Amino acid sequence: MEIISNLFDMAPFVALFITLSLGYMVGKITIGRFVLGGVAGTLLMGVIIGQFGVHIDPGVKSIFFALFIYAVGYQGGAQFFKALNFRTINILLSAVVMTVSGLLCVLAAAWMFDLDRGTAAGLAAGGLTQSAIIGTAGDAIARLGGVTEEAKHLMQTNVAVGYAVTYIFGSLGPILMVTWVFPTLMKWDIRAEAIALEEKNSNGKRDLAPGEFNAVTALVTRAFKVSKDGGLAGKTLAQLNQHALAACIELIQRDGKVLDVDKFTALKEGDVIVVTGRRNAVHQLQDGLADNEIALPEGYEVIEENRQLIADNRKLIGKSLQEIKEASNQGSMRGIYVTDYIREGNSIEMTPDLVVKKNDVIQLTGTAKDINRVEKNIGQRMGSANVTDLVVLGMGMVVGLLIGLISFRIAGIPVTIGSGAGCLISGLIVGWLRSRNPHVAQFPVGAANFIRDFGLAAFVGIVGLEAGPQAVDTIKEHGMSLLFLGMGVTIIPQIISFFFSYFVLKIKNPVEALGCVTGGRSANPAFAALMEKTGNATPVFSFTVTYAVANVLLTLWGPIIVGIITLNAGM
Repeated sequence: MEIISNLFDMAPFVALFITLSLGYMVGKITIGRFVLGGVAGTLLMGVIIGQFGVHIDPGVKSIFFALFIYAVGYQGGAQFFKALNFRTINILLSAVVMTVSGLLCVLAAAWMFDLDRGTAAGLAAGGLTQSAIIGTAGDAIARLGGVTEEAKHLMQTNVAVGYAVTYIFGSLGPILMVTWVFPTLMKWDIRAEAIALEEKNSNGKRDLAPGEFNAVTALVTRAFKVSKDGGLAGKTLAQLNQHALAACIELIQRDGKVLDVDKFTALKEGDVIVVTGRRNAVHQLQDGLADNEIALPEGYEVIEENRQLIADNRKLIGKSLQEIKEASNQGSMRGIYVTDYIREGNSIEMTPDLVVKKNDVIQLTGTAKDINRVEKNIGQRMGSANVTDLVVLGMGMVVGLLIGLISFRIAGIPVTIGSGAGCLISGLIVGWLRSRNPHVAQFPVGAANFIRDFGLAAFVGIVGLEAGPQAVDTIKEHGMSLLFLGMGVTIIPQIISFFFSYFVLKIKNPVEALGCVTGGRSANPAFAALMEKTGNATPVFSFTVTYAVANVLLTLWGPIIVGIITLNAGM
């Protein structure tokens, strides 16, 4: 054991990565329908490994959480601002119900079990997982009149003791409630509900899970034989490609040989043409021209490129897609076609009459040579899908951390926004700006997912490593009663808030309801676990709104508890 302790003293990050590895291994264990999950598993393993006395700079935990929450905000930014409406009032009220019921539970426990001011405040800090209560309660205790310095010091110590004993279940309890208890009671499939909400927020376009793909491909390549009565014979390739919006004829085969064509080449009866484009467009071409489809030869290849261009050409803005298509293909022997159209981060339906707006993203498909020819007429191409804009990422983190330093007073009580809330705000703003202006803030999905997942895993692991030793020692000293009180303070407000929100406030969407539970008690690990279950950013909106309210109210509970409870330690 001493060897391990010495190793962790010399290299504490070894303990962290062991915690992550074992935590996610334990998180995969399934008992019936219950799966602990990687986040809860990491927290538990952190507590166990933390018994060796692992010391990691607290700033490391803060920066990992800041990275996690920034990535979460970035991914949900566009949907968050779009979702702001009158429904937000009910979500705000949900946070009030959660925080007030938490305060009442703490006061009831203090009166029933004769807890002193410090222990009651620590119970609130750990059971409601709001560490800011330690600071505000400690400051309120220091300013008490008519109390000896010895009693003040003892109560301030009890704040930390109560926090240490109750914090572990305060973090673990909400994870179990939002990922297992509530979904089981309500018979909800969280992943399915998250997919449905993602489709609703994304105009029907669902978010695919790892390993899933759409078997109905958007683009197809088909071959047709030109018939006498089909309507193609005698027309040139340039004429045919001129008006097609989402499909084009790529080549002509005559007498078994591919022709070296130009824009004046006319089709003849018996020619074989190869058409590529969006499925519906090719189908319409077939129906309209009534030519016979034939099978493509094995090993046949049509090499094309998808390229996303940002509509920033002044001559382009305000024109329809059909007008742009015709102007782009004018005088060419082969064409390009539009395969996707993105506005404010979401793909929208393409029609010939769709009017182009500034900073819309138009995805063109065709040969690289043809796209190069028309690119300058449309706008700048999107940055690489695999490269992160580290300039904006760095500045976004700076802004978030600076926002976190903002402090203000409510009724004389200092309240600090905190780096987590600050980076969440900056991430939301940058994600929204990205949806409005695709020129900036490139953050590939894979990179954002990695930052998000690794950040939360490291954060939760360090939380467990820090809390483990002190919590176990305190339980040995004070027995299990405080631990059970903490479990009550953790669970009861969640039950009250969840059912009140669902049945009275009519927050019926499962993902939003669970997001309110995590945000209403500033339960960052629980939010991370919920994100793990949903597999997308759908809980961000309800979590963010309730988190902002809870972060302020829960911080205020510290001095309020000290003021209402009259029992002092040592008396």
